[in-house]
Amino acid sequence: VIKVKGHVLEEKERGYDMVHYGHSNQLRQAKAMGDYLVVGVHTDAEISRHKGPPVFTQAERYKMVRAIKWVDEIVEGAPYVTTLQTLDQFNCDFCVHGDDITLTVDGEDTYAEVKREQRYRECKRTQGVSTTDLVGRMLLMTKTHHSNMDNPDYLQHTDNFGKGPKGHSPWTGVSQFLQTSQKIIQFASGKEPQAGDTIIYVAGAFDLFHIGHVDFLEKVYNQAEKPYVIVGLHFDQEVNRYKGKNYPIMNVHERTLSVLACRYVSEVVIGAPYAVGRDLLDHFKVSGAWLYLLYWLCGLTGLDAGILCVQEPKKRGVFRTLDSDNGLTTDDIVQRIIENRLLFEARNQKKEAKEMAVFEAMKRRGETTEDAAKLASQ
Repeated sequence: VIKVKGHVLEEKERGYDMVHYGHSNQLRQAKAMGDYLVVGVHTDAEISRHKGPPVFTQAERYKMVRAIKWVDEIVEGAPYVTTLQTLDQFNCDFCVHGDDITLTVDGEDTYAEVKREQRYRECKRTQGVSTTDLVGRMLLMTKTHHSNMDNPDYLQHTDNFGKGPKGHSPWTGVSQFLQTSQKIIQFASGKEPQAGDTIIYVAGAFDLFHIGHVDFLEKVYNQAEKPYVIVGLHFDQEVNRYKGKNYPIMNVHERTLSVLACRYVSEVVIGAPYAVGRDLLDHFKVSGAWLYLLYWLCGLTGLDAGILCVQEPKKRGVFRTLDSDNGLTTDDIVQRIIENRLLFEARNQKKEAKEMAVFEAMKRRGETTEDAAKLASQ
């Protein structure tokens, strides 16, 4: 992240190759350091050169980052190495990054120059989520990948995706995400609907929050002059019932943060009922508003079964469907990972090896922190 006199420019490791709530949390912290947040996102070519194949295309990543509510502006094709010239080009005072390390293809710290000139700050990395971990979950194909950390398959995944030949890097690894009320408060807007707001309720899994979801929610948001968009998130068991396989990839707590970080969302119902009944409609006073529901958000039980869950809003005349004009689904994202499994395994093991080399060099110079040493021994 690059702090500009009230502006912040973010250049995150892997260029947001898979945008998740960990990235959003970093941007939230960065925004708190200034008044205007500008985020630099790398091109596919830059990420491939320094890290390996990205999960999302650069066009998808640009739009995903723009949709995060703490972001004011993005810089497309930002340089992978942040130099003093980069800071000066955007009239920046200093840059901010997470407390993990990012390395070039040659194993050099991408922030070395700005660190030497004391124009660098750090924010806390979000424990329990990483692109490495999410990629592994998609390959596990089990129903308990996000709740059973002792599963032998999961442990094998951590070795394949988060461990190099010389052990675990202190900056890369797989850990369990622990939801707290404070984290929800930090992500939530805290704003209640005001007089004149159009309350719009949408429901679904919103798993692996991606550009298809963003396009849909943006279109919903633009349906009203003063929209107040409420997203109902189904519990994990419900999602697994209608989607099957290993879904959801992210548990309900993770999906809550992902959706709350979207600028088009005002409120989230955690564990929303599959059937939209009178209690829910009365609670949110949506009788004079609209309820949108994409048929695929109702799951794979069939369109007829999906429509049954909205009988009450249909009776009140407040049910409408809306096409996002984006056919991308969570299944498509999983398929991208499966098709490139070996490439992703090689990418993450290469990254781990470079980080371990840097960590060992830091230990020899006596420059490691106590926390890094603890992490490395885990």
